[in-house]
Amino acid sequence: MSHSKRDIKVAIITGSARRIGASIAETLHQQGFHTVIHYNHSKDEAENLVSRLLQNRADSAVALQADLKSVSDLNTLAESAIAQWGQVDLLVNNASCFYPTPITNKPAIEKPKPEFKIDDWNAIIDTNLRAPYILSLLLADELRRVGGSIINLVDIYSERPLNNHSIYNISKAGIAMMTQTLAKELAPDIRVNGVSPGAILWPEGEIENAEQEAAQERIISQTPLARCGSPNDICEAVSYLASSEFVTGQIIKVDGGRSLYL
Repeated sequence: MSHSKRDIKVAIITGSARRIGASIAETLHQQGFHTVIHYNHSKDEAENLVSRLLQNRADSAVALQADLKSVSDLNTLAESAIAQWGQVDLLVNNASCFYPTPITNKPAIEKPKPEFKIDDWNAIIDTNLRAPYILSLLLADELRRVGGSIINLVDIYSERPLNNHSIYNISKAGIAMMTQTLAKELAPDIRVNGVSPGAILWPEGEIENAEQEAAQERIISQTPLARCGSPNDICEAVSYLASSEFVTGQIIKVDGGRSLYL
């Protein structure tokens, strides 16, 4: 089936097989976008999502695998995304690597060198910062051709650090600056914005216990709206930024007001 630029718009969403990324993909698809579902390890979830989307509209979704830490994979992902329907109108840099990297604070006489694992730095920085930057540049010519845009998922901790997550904080501060920098560099043809979530979904893999529940309750108590958000709250912000034609270089905080107390 052939399409023209007038018929469709195409969005690629990184890390969109599951959780918030999947919600963003579904929302954009409902709004008429053909969607490229990027995944790394979550093949089954990605293919299931594509199947659901195809039931609503034929030839409108595809799953593409790539390891965002691999520059060659990023090149292939960008080329394949464009080739699928002959265009890309929207890049949503959603994929993120999140886990603690605490810094030990012991006297030098006890421990001459601070603990630092280069693998942690590479895994988090390459996924959260380098990949969105490279992918943005790889797709820049195509986005410029169609008058497209880029939306980056940032984090409220890009401005106020989360304890024991130094590398993650640095990566998100970097993507916040990247959002503003690319908004200037790629103007006037490409708009670049960000969405900065607060407490939406609790991290996976954490064992629920009294201490964890207390931490979650503390976060909610410090949120003026006194509750967690939902993936739909993020989707609404993404939808707005995808459709607004006179907004660029902005990062919308979707955090229930929590950043007021950080």
